[in-house]
Amino acid sequence: MKRVNSLLIKVLAIGLLGGLIFSPLATAAPEGTQFIPILGYRIGPYAANGSAYAAGMADYLQMINERDGGINGIKLSWQECEFEYKTPRGVECYERLKDEGDKGATAFNPLSTGVTYALIERATKAKIPIISLGYGRAGATDGRVFPYVFPIITNYWSQNTAKIKFMGFRSGGMSKLKGQTIVNLHHGSGYGRETKPVLEAQAKKYGFKVVHLEVAHPGVEQKSQWLQIRRIKPDWVILRGWGVMSPTALKEAARVKFPADRIIGVWWSGGDDDVIPAGKAAIGYISSSFHPAGTDYPVLQDIIKYVYDRGKGDFKGGDTKRLGYVMWARGVITSMVMVEALHVAHKKFGARVISGEEMQWGLEHLNVDAKRLEAIGATGFMAPLKVSCRDHEGGGAVKFQQWDGKQWNLVSDWISSDQSIVRPLVEADAAKYAKEQGITPRVCEE
Repeated sequence: MKRVNSLLIKVLAIGLLGGLIFSPLATAAPEGTQFIPILGYRIGPYAANGSAYAAGMADYLQMINERDGGINGIKLSWQECEFEYKTPRGVECYERLKDEGDKGATAFNPLSTGVTYALIERATKAKIPIISLGYGRAGATDGRVFPYVFPIITNYWSQNTAKIKFMGFRSGGMSKLKGQTIVNLHHGSGYGRETKPVLEAQAKKYGFKVVHLEVAHPGVEQKSQWLQIRRIKPDWVILRGWGVMSPTALKEAARVKFPADRIIGVWWSGGDDDVIPAGKAAIGYISSSFHPAGTDYPVLQDIIKYVYDRGKGDFKGGDTKRLGYVMWARGVITSMVMVEALHVAHKKFGARVISGEEMQWGLEHLNVDAKRLEAIGATGFMAPLKVSCRDHEGGGAVKFQQWDGKQWNLVSDWISSDQSIVRPLVEADAAKYAKEQGITPRVCEE
């Protein structure tokens, strides 16, 4: 037994060093199954959020297999590759998993803006969709230039315009933003810097001042930034954190006596694992979201019934308390979008294993309307979604939630994005990329 345990430890160590680790429920793409890779990170400073997200993805796929027998009789299979939120390792995971399965990977969900940027050219050449649900390159919303990249549901620029609208509502109207100061406290990465252009455009439109303060990876050292915030005395702080950076920011805000209800977080700073470690410092904190927390939706109850009640859930032991956590629910939505796109693809190509190129067609013709949301038990869990050749976002609406010390409570209805700001920025970014790469944009027929 000691020899077996020793061998297992060595095997796991080799797997971790190589960047590839498999979920306990993952399968090695059996013949005739639809293969879906999961790029995850369950170790390192971003592990809390990454582990919950990967679990949500796997749990929804498992539920579709258990409850429905797959999609039109085609079972789903998946493998999880650990990359520790490190871009080079994320690219390695892509290279290792892109050819798995009967027809290669269905689509990749990098859960990293850095990895998304790094894979744009590779995945486009290989005709494998990149789904950057709520993150990634906002300019990729223009599907005429980025046919295989889908910043689906809502991109960072759309989210930021909704966030400024929310601040305006809280201030008594958009005109009240004039003369205000907003600090953009952001992670020192491509993800963190992504919203600078749209913030500058909004500052010009509404007359507020924006101050950008960067926090070095992984975000545990923020004292100097919060001392600056104390001196600046801004009206609002935007928190663009990830992993350990977010609870650290809330603790530092409390230390300099900056009110939590004047901090508005990006949705990647709005999970349970972002606020629980901050304790009382997080009470009153607000974050954006494109779905609520909890399990009070039929689709999530089905995951409990068909997966966890059968002992097949990704969370084990005490971790089952994380069912309903924001990041777990976001992983569920990611897999839900893929499954819906596969249904669309089956209608055109038949009930069989779908290639990446065929999945791209399914994603580009995705229309999850109110009727479909009700049919899959997701009414209220996500907003209607309609993707097209020209628009790879397909929605853009955002809600806001506030932490009361025990749970997240919704404090707004759906707030639409300001496309008068977002779309010109999207098209300008796409045109710049097309020129750099020598791409002739597609002509969309819609």
